[in-house]
Amino acid sequence: MVGLIAKKIGMSQQFSEEGNLVPVTLLKIESNFIVNKRNIEKDGYNALVLGSEDLKEKKTTKPYKGQFKGVVTPKRHLKEFRVDDLDKYEIGQAVGVEIFDNVDYIDVVGCSKGKGFQGVVKRHHFGGGRKTHGSKFHRQNGSTGQSSFPSRVHKGVKRAGRMGNERVTAQNLKIFSKDENENLLIVRGCVPGINNGIVYLNKAIKKSK
Repeated sequence: MVGLIAKKIGMSQQFSEEGNLVPVTLLKIESNFIVNKRNIEKDGYNALVLGSEDLKEKKTTKPYKGQFKGVVTPKRHLKEFRVDDLDKYEIGQAVGVEIFDNVDYIDVVGCSKGKGFQGVVKRHHFGGGRKTHGSKFHRQNGSTGQSSFPSRVHKGVKRAGRMGNERVTAQNLKIFSKDENENLLIVRGCVPGINNGIVYLNKAIKKSK
């Protein structure tokens, strides 16, 4: 089973067969082509290298352009997807939303929205201190270390810091509908990342309850 490189268009809502209004996310699959193959003999595993979104040749360096071997035009986004059988695929072959014809649930991997440097209340949902009776403790993180032993702060303590801009996987998103003419995949629920951001689609590993 091969995955796909897609672009998150945005969120919308549709009615289900039961008449319920369901939040959905629209994913656009743009020109996914097989750029290269990885095999067990040479690389130790079987995988396909997919490329998406054409890139002007004058904007590519010779080493980057060389991996396309003149079969596929240079692509802006490249991603490896593990497969079991390489014989079913050829370099230069286009793949689209049709590979999810017999799939009900998918996993979507994306980069979450960056929110900059945030405090512990927003970043870790700390309750904060009281706001009345002369309290000077409101949104601070409080004590994080020990005095005599070990006289330092342990690693992994929840503190203020950069929030967001991390790799996030949304699992078991139900495929609500597909549009092969427009190469659109509509999934139920939300997907990590900004609108027009790149996401990676795979068949769901865990079975949904």
